[in-house]
Amino acid sequence: MARAAVLHAVGDAELDLRDDVTAVDPGPDQVKVRIKATGVCHSDLSTMTGVLPTATPTVIGHEGAGVVTAAGDRVRGVREGDHVVVNWTPDCGLCAECRRGEPYLCMTHLAESFSSPGFRLGDGTPAFGMAGTGTWAEEIVVPGRGVVPVADDVPFEYAALLGCGIPTGVGAVFNTARIAPGSTVAVVGAGGVGLSVIQGAKIAGAATILAIDPNEAKHPVAKRFGATHTTTPDGLEEAKGLLTGGAGFDCTFEVVGRSAAITTAWNATRRGGDVIVVGAGAIDDEWSQTAFALLFDGKSLKASLYGGCDLKRDIPLFVDLWRAGKLDIDGLISRRIRFEDLNDAVRALRDGDVIRQVVLFD
Repeated sequence: MARAAVLHAVGDAELDLRDDVTAVDPGPDQVKVRIKATGVCHSDLSTMTGVLPTATPTVIGHEGAGVVTAAGDRVRGVREGDHVVVNWTPDCGLCAECRRGEPYLCMTHLAESFSSPGFRLGDGTPAFGMAGTGTWAEEIVVPGRGVVPVADDVPFEYAALLGCGIPTGVGAVFNTARIAPGSTVAVVGAGGVGLSVIQGAKIAGAATILAIDPNEAKHPVAKRFGATHTTTPDGLEEAKGLLTGGAGFDCTFEVVGRSAAITTAWNATRRGGDVIVVGAGAIDDEWSQTAFALLFDGKSLKASLYGGCDLKRDIPLFVDLWRAGKLDIDGLISRRIRFEDLNDAVRALRDGDVIRQVVLFD
């Protein structure tokens, strides 16, 4: 039996921190992973509040790294003892999205996770894993394609962030927006993923990077990660006038997950520019624009799910950038905490006081 943080009902403010949870036995195409580090991401909070759907009871967590302790007979490319990053949207390799080279859109394993419990509680109750993973547990079972090997010298707390926050943010720059050197960029939201977007824009050679966040305490942090300027939403028009002559930015990233933030990003973008939606919003939070503006402003609205990443391709790139000193992973970690601190970590996340908290399992 192992420790795991269980959500019994959507809307619960507190998680049930248990020590009697068992991961199911791996099938022939699955692996068991001993989780060594797991991030506390805003999507975890969104799952608890019902913004993102889940089956209950659920072991929360989706951003993690650990060591493979068992592998099914049909698993290829990973073996017992490998250090791995958990991929919460593994590609099946067979669906239309995978065949088009869009593995981040594959729903095969994610859909199965709503009907296939990955855990069993001490009283025998089956429990699901968030997004088919449940990394706020010491052991998980996932598809063999749901883990990506990483070099043994990459610290587990760094590897954990390679499972969601960094690919979602940096990938949005590299894969979705494909920022050109000299571009002007704005980022709405300076949380953990927003800071990864800022880092990606800096690496890509953007000349101007404006971080937009109502919490002014985040502004110095955004500059540390590469923002050239910062503002609150109330000061956006003034900043746009100063930095772009009022024309707007070549590309604006929305990293909040709310329709109002998409509107802010749209209004910040120049005619003919790109608006990249990175934040995960609620199903009933609708956004609209006039048909006239959609055509005559010439702007493109693009979704960036998981940063458009193929983690098998992109994780080695992110590791190389980290080794070269261009990608600051350590700076994204606000606190290293223990499993027993998870409910406090959720409260800190809700209050917006942290960038990324990482749970380190013994």
